[in-house]
Amino acid sequence: MVDRATPRRERFDTLFAADPDPWDFETSSYERSKRAQTIAALGCRRFRIALEIGCATGVLTKELAKVCDRIIGIDVSDCALSIAQKRLRDISNIELRQGEIPNEWPAGLFNLVVFSEVLYFLSEQEIRDASARARQSMTGNGVCLLVNWTGPTDLPLDGHEVVELFTEAGHWNCIGAMQAPNFRIEKFELL
Repeated sequence: MVDRATPRRERFDTLFAADPDPWDFETSSYERSKRAQTIAALGCRRFRIALEIGCATGVLTKELAKVCDRIIGIDVSDCALSIAQKRLRDISNIELRQGEIPNEWPAGLFNLVVFSEVLYFLSEQEIRDASARARQSMTGNGVCLLVNWTGPTDLPLDGHEVVELFTEAGHWNCIGAMQAPNFRIEKFELL
């Protein structure tokens, strides 16, 4: 087997090995509110097949599984995916995969693609490429959901900038948006 370790993968494996819940996904009121608003942004619709980019330990994945017939969660970190597999082992409509987006984008068509607090870990070009990959893999009635932290970060891009880069890549129609004190959600369909 070829070792596909990259600096990003190593960074997140180290992060999740040191703390299995580094952003308090399970316990913080911010995370609970953001998850509830994310699911609410989807409306009453049921999705046939979804792709969650950056599923981490599967906390949001578990909620998305309730509105999807099938969901593929992808994350760069094997360590995070190991935690997610334990959390989600009894839920049959979830498949977890290790991969680094945008280069290891899963094959197939999706009618929901979710990027929750992951885009600012990518470079500007990777964000543009992820936008193109999302468009190419969406069904005609598909929805793309962006959820982004808007507070300060130590990263080169913030939550506002990543949305701008993602949408500048073109061919998205915003059909819903909400701004909370520390995060924003945009819901897009193909033009």
